[in-house]
Amino acid sequence: MFIQTESTPNPATLKFLPGKEVLREGTADFRDADTAAEASPLAGRLFEIPGVTGVFFGYDFITVTKDGPDWQHLKPAILGAIMEHFMSGAPVMASAAPSGGAGQTGEFYDKADEELVLTIKELLDTRVRPAVAQDGGDITFRGFENGTVFLHMKGACAGCPSSTATLKHGIQNLLRHFVPEVQQVEQVA
Repeated sequence: MFIQTESTPNPATLKFLPGKEVLREGTADFRDADTAAEASPLAGRLFEIPGVTGVFFGYDFITVTKDGPDWQHLKPAILGAIMEHFMSGAPVMASAAPSGGAGQTGEFYDKADEELVLTIKELLDTRVRPAVAQDGGDITFRGFENGTVFLHMKGACAGCPSSTATLKHGIQNLLRHFVPEVQQVEQVA
């Protein structure tokens, strides 16, 4: 098994491509060892590596966030854990439903804005999310209120130094162009 790695705009995050499907649908974002171990054997295994502070699963990639140790020291242990997991045949997730997926929970907007929200979501799904996935992350819609679009950033995007630029100059400009009612874009946890 050959696992490729790619750097991301976030220096604390590295993208791992195992060459096979990781999650068939949605995404899964883990920020603590207890939640990870409960929901995913692979995420739990990765959190056992000292210095790992976040694990994110996309369709065909795994993004790992670290603090402290250099990648040259962490990367072999992470590669080993990913390889052992896939070679064992164990499932990536303990249950069929991904945690932190792109579900509709927690969304807020006025029903009168439903058509605008559908357009915003379509733009995010077709133009923004594929580009963000290339960098090892994901962005999901959370709400729309008084001209402000609220988005949640996950994976490599969470805590990335360039995430503000991505939101303000990239996504905000795109949405304003296609949906004039959008005045600004804000990040929510």
